[in-house]
Amino acid sequence: MRPAMTIGEFATVTHLSVRTLRRYHEAGLLQPAEIDRFTGYRYYTADQIPPAQVIHRLRELDVPLAEVKSILAADPQRRAQMITDHLGRLEGELARTRAAVVSLERLLRPDTQDLQVEMRSVPARLVAAVDGHITLDGVIAWYDAAMAELDAAFPPAQRTGPPGGRYANELFTHGTGDVSVFRPVRDPRASGRIEVVELAPADLAVAVHHGPHDDIDVTYGRLGAWAAEHALTVDGPVHETYLVGPRDTDSSSRWRTEIGWPIFRLAQQ
Repeated sequence: MRPAMTIGEFATVTHLSVRTLRRYHEAGLLQPAEIDRFTGYRYYTADQIPPAQVIHRLRELDVPLAEVKSILAADPQRRAQMITDHLGRLEGELARTRAAVVSLERLLRPDTQDLQVEMRSVPARLVAAVDGHITLDGVIAWYDAAMAELDAAFPPAQRTGPPGGRYANELFTHGTGDVSVFRPVRDPRASGRIEVVELAPADLAVAVHHGPHDDIDVTYGRLGAWAAEHALTVDGPVHETYLVGPRDTDSSSRWRTEIGWPIFRLAQQ
């Protein structure tokens, strides 16, 4: 007695095309329960419906065929971890795509070209800071860990201003460079990776980036254009001050990030 469903019937109940089922068979992902040796017709059983749909969902998530095979062959715990890992990669790709779209939309809207820039002299000051030599791809994870350490060491009552960061030019030009994140506090003290650091005085061209950091590169570019138009050049690491950030509100539209470029005026030609 043959299995209950022809390939056409199986395609109907799984919402997969006959062509797709044949491709899964050829790739070794889903073998028919029986193949008629005279006609070559494929037949499937009802208990093959869930595996077929799992394969389909994995392929919708762009899981490579070889990885689909590994997932199907793995034990449940390993299978769940492999799917979680792949979803993490997809989320990273989605975040990069979203950031690119936001940046492009802002770049192509002429009504957002105006930028308010303030010239500011910042005095020297002592802060609690964590320093590192970081790759550009690893900055966000490193920053989150460093800020968590600073937050744990200095509760809100001890803080005297918003946190900030210093980013060496090499981080952007070569993909790796020195980074420092800090908090101004009443009594800076060393602990773990935290050091007491004296920030040098600086003359800054300052602009505020509004909202999430998906398109912060656009604000950087416009501040750079403003500096060039006013015969100024960057002198030293970029300063960022997180006036309002993810530690203050879950609403990214309310984030405010000051970008400060240490500058000096070019000699007139």
